[in-house]
Amino acid sequence: MKQQHCLRQMREKQKGVIVAVTAKGELGRRIRDMGLVAGAEITVVGRAPLKDPVALRLKDFTLTLRNNEADYITVETEGD
Repeated sequence: MKQQHCLRQMREKQKGVIVAVTAKGELGRRIRDMGLVAGAEITVVGRAPLKDPVALRLKDFTLTLRNNEADYITVETEGD
């Protein structure tokens, strides 16, 4: 069963598909410019020791996002 939640809640090595980016203005544009758009497949590859930022694998590159940015991204994952 598929579940939707914000990207911050994903676990390490968990895969998902972006459903929506709700950030507006400059932040929304910057997130989308990084390739984080609806339909993109992502994998959480790691987190910093204090859980912020989160490292994501998207296509053939890795990027990092702060948790406050990840809160604007809704993802769909397979349920446990």
